[in-house]
Amino acid sequence: MDIKSLELKAAEVRLATWKMIYQAKTGHTGSDLSCADILVALYFDVLKQTPATFTDPNRDRYIQSKGHAVEILYNVLAAKGYFPESDLATYSQFNSPYIGHPTNHINGIELNTGSLGHGLALSVGTALAGKLDKRDYHVYTLMGDGEQAEGSVWEAAMSAGNYKLDNLTAIIDHNRLQISGPTTQVMNSEPLSEKYEAFGFDVVEVNGNDMTELVTALKAPNNPGKPKLILANTIKGRGISFAENKAVWHHKVPTEEEYRQGITELETVMGGLKNE
Repeated sequence: MDIKSLELKAAEVRLATWKMIYQAKTGHTGSDLSCADILVALYFDVLKQTPATFTDPNRDRYIQSKGHAVEILYNVLAAKGYFPESDLATYSQFNSPYIGHPTNHINGIELNTGSLGHGLALSVGTALAGKLDKRDYHVYTLMGDGEQAEGSVWEAAMSAGNYKLDNLTAIIDHNRLQISGPTTQVMNSEPLSEKYEAFGFDVVEVNGNDMTELVTALKAPNNPGKPKLILANTIKGRGISFAENKAVWHHKVPTEEEYRQGITELETVMGGLKNE
């Protein structure tokens, strides 16, 4: 996909996610919107994986450590064809497999996640297994910046550097907000770049809501013997003006008035991209 097509796809999945959260009356809205561009770049241009190859042992792997942003992941997977988009009408309903955190009962999801601090460790193990099995797949994982307060993240980072996992790319959705406020006030984990470099990672800092920067960073090959960390600076609530940079939108359902305004804003973005 070219950059404009990726940007349009990101706007489309933001809109689908916004509608799903409103209809289900639950969801991590701000977190979903901040990482939409990252997931679209991965699934529509970078990840060597399709619905047809999801069980292929040589497929690339994606593990979503910040599992609370599952709504955007579901909509990206549906848009990619892993399951019918109509399935998501059951999101968060009784007996639906589409629950509030990733579960591998859903086609396209590798592992159950959502308990913060586990995704990088799972990814390190998966990448190490690829090395031992002499497979050439790449492992990608997405973490939140609030998640960096978990000690298990740093044990996993130490292991990634120790085992020289150049088949691993970790991404931090660096929107600087978590459910209870700014990350620097809740538990300051900065400077993240220097910390990951100390654990043996190559660090690339990008605008995580800029598709060109994201695709360039994700496609660039890892240096031999070095895991990569992409520090993706994003805006929480990206795409909905009144939700941007507001911690309250970490887990908030729009009112009817907000819902309609959000639809108008996202449809305006989509219309502009289609006319470019």
